[in-house]
Formats: sequence, structure tokens, C-alpha cells
Amino acid sequence: MICVICAVTTLAYGTVHQPVIAFFYLLVCLAFLVFAVGSVSGENFRISRDWLQVPLGFLAIYAVLQIIPFGTYADGGIAGVARTISIEPFATKLVALHLFALSIFFFIALSVVDSAGRLRKLAAFVTIFGFLYAFYSILQSVLSPERIFGIYKPSAGIPFGSFVNKHDFAAIIEMAVAIPLGLLFCGSLRSDKRLLYGVAAALMAAALLLSGSRGGLVALFAEVIFLVFITSKSKGFRNIALKAGLAAALLIAAVGGALFVGGDTSLTRVAETAGSEDISSNRFQIWTVTLKVIREYAPFGAGLGAFPQAYTQFDTAGGYERVEQAHNDYLQIAADAGIPGLAIGGLFLFLLIRTGMRASAVSNKFRRGAGVGAFAGCVAVLVHSLFDFVLHITAVSVMFLTLLTILVASGREYDDDTDEYDSRESRGKRGSVMPIRRSGRS
Repeated sequence: MICVICAVTTLAYGTVHQPVIAFFYLLVCLAFLVFAVGSVSGENFRISRDWLQVPLGFLAIYAVLQIIPFGTYADGGIAGVARTISIEPFATKLVALHLFALSIFFFIALSVVDSAGRLRKLAAFVTIFGFLYAFYSILQSVLSPERIFGIYKPSAGIPFGSFVNKHDFAAIIEMAVAIPLGLLFCGSLRSDKRLLYGVAAALMAAALLLSGSRGGLVALFAEVIFLVFITSKSKGFRNIALKAGLAAALLIAAVGGALFVGGDTSLTRVAETAGSEDISSNRFQIWTVTLKVIREYAPFGAGLGAFPQAYTQFDTAGGYERVEQAHNDYLQIAADAGIPGLAIGGLFLFLLIRTGMRASAVSNKFRRGAGVGAFAGCVAVLVHSLFDFVLHITAVSVMFLTLLTILVASGREYDDDTDEYDSRESRGKRGSVMPIRRSGRS
């Protein structure tokens, strides 16, 4: 179910339309039902108690707090209007529902990935799905660049893959490519598999370049540099040179593939400025107005999901399109959720770094490679979030939570760790999934 949800949300145009979002909620409910039935009928069931899921739950709870009335006021001659922290309570209510759905998905994923076998299957799924998805997206960009799946022609935006926005495609790929890269950089693969994983990584990187996303290009470079750094600590100049050579070979293969296919790529768009003739899509203009929103609605924020309404009040430039996002997730969380949102974000970053460093220190080769790859993929998305709003897209957030699941699971030790990937364990963390045994059964 985790893999199905991850694939469906990506292929269904990123799951941004309301009917598809409703279908995503149904899938999450079905996954929870399967999880609950398995827990009741099984001899024991497991509940994840990893701290990394806490910030997402806190954010969902804070969204609920933002729509609780604390008095009334008169507006436009209408008396008795509920006074809430959010200036757009209905939008905040929708965000709260969405965050709870993502929290349930994350909780289930953390709970059921409770063996080395399941961890390997999830890592393999991300790699295979990313490869096939990138391959199809390259074909589509050549054969039918204006129509998604050859059917849907967006009225706005620059589509790539199954996304109307090319930056969202780049976010998915930069996360998917991180898993094979982590396994390659950590030497976690047998010699007969290295070429296959290398080809998969190169194809995904080439697809990212062909998408034309400059934010994705920056995130990919940051990801590769991060991998070289985290896998070469205190191991000598030769090891660093080998990792740097591997990174250079990957980038050369990706660039060569992108140039072979042709067309507008991220590399050709680097020379373009960040501005635009349409002032509504100029990031510097948007960020300047967002800072005014932050000051106006401090310390509690304008309300999660209420950014479009808050932005309009301070926007003096008339653009062709309404500004819906801040194009910087860090500024937007400050505008929407204020100081509490920044505190929750800071807690998440602390827990992410702690979990990532723990996973990168385990002695089991496969789990270290998967953990380092997942950590790098998360870092790439956090870098990309400086320029875009990728984590606001359902498919991207689901893949991000899937990588977090791999990261957490990589830091545990399991009974089915195999010698194929060096199963000796000295630093893994046992017990982040708590088994609850039923009484009265052997």
C-alpha cells in the first residue's frame, strides 16, 4: 500500500486536483484499515514511536488551533463573525485535513517497515519507479512535450512527466535518484549490480536536467556534494578522490544524455535571470511581499493555507496570475504559521540531522547506503525548497515521507540482516518500533 500510494500520487498529475486528493485520502484510509486489521488479527503488532513523526503531527494540530474561534467581530456590516488566528479558516481546515492524512501515512510506513527485507523492497521500489518514470518522461518530452500522457494539455505551466509544473517533477527525481546514489557511494552493492544502479541514476539525472528546472539542478548538485562529503569523512585523500570521480562520472553521463536528447535543459536556463516580464512570477517581488506578510501577522501567522489572501493585501504590483505560494517554503511557513511554525520546522530539522547522522554511522553496508541516500534526498528537497514550493505538492510530500521512512528504518537493526550486505551491527538503533504482545497467546 505504501508503494501504491507513492506511485499513484505521482502519476495522477502530482495529486493536486481535488478529486484525486480525495482518492489519496481513500487510499490512506484503506492502508490504515489494512494495518489495523493486521494488528488485531496478528499475534503482535508494531507501533512506531520515532520522534521524527512528531513535527508533522504538531503542525496538523496547530492548523486546528488556528481555526478555533476566540470571540466574534463585525465585518462589512455583518455581526457575529468568528475571530480566528487564520484569516481564511476554510483553507486552513483543508490544510489540517491534508496534514493529518500525511501523518497517518507516515505513521503506517514507519510502523510496517520493520525488517531488513521490507527496507530492501522499499529502497528497490524507489529506485525502479524512479528509473521507469524518468525513462517515460524523457520519451514524452520528445514525442509529446505539451501533453501529459499524450492526453492532458495544461492551460498554464510547463509540464514534464506527469506534472504540470516541471519543478515538481525535478523534486520527485532528485529524491528517487538519491537511493541508488547512496548505495553506490557507500559500496553497498555487489559488483554485478553496480552498473545497473549507475545507469538508473544517470538516466534519472538526465531526466532532471531535461526538465529545465534550475532549482532541481541546484538541488542535484547539492545532493552529490553532500554524498561526497558524508561518505568520505576521515577516510583519506584516495577515498575522497574516488567519490569525487564517481560524482563527476554521474554528472558527465547525465549532461551527455541531456545533450543527446536535446531541447531546453536546466543547463541552458542557468544563464536566464530569476526575474520575469510578469511581475507576479518574479521571486524577488514575491519574497519582498512575503516579508511584509510575516511582519503583519506575527507571531502566530496568517493561517496555514491562507497565504494567497494575506499576500493580496500587500501586493502593489498587478501580475497576470494570482500568487498562490511564496516560492520559498521557509518564508511561507513563517508567514502561515509564525513563530510556532518556525519552532516546529526547527524541531524537524534537528531530528532529521540526528537521524541522518545515526543512519550514516551503522556498520551494515546496505542499511548505511540506503540511509545515506535517503538523507541526501531529503537534503536535496530542503535545498530545492529555497526556490520553490515543492513540499506543498502531495506527490512530493509523500515521496519525501517515504525517504524519511527509509532513513529511520536504516538506523535500526533486524533479525534478517544478511551477510550479503555485511550484517554485523554495532551502532544500529533497535526499538524505534515498539512491539506490543498480546496476553493469553504463546
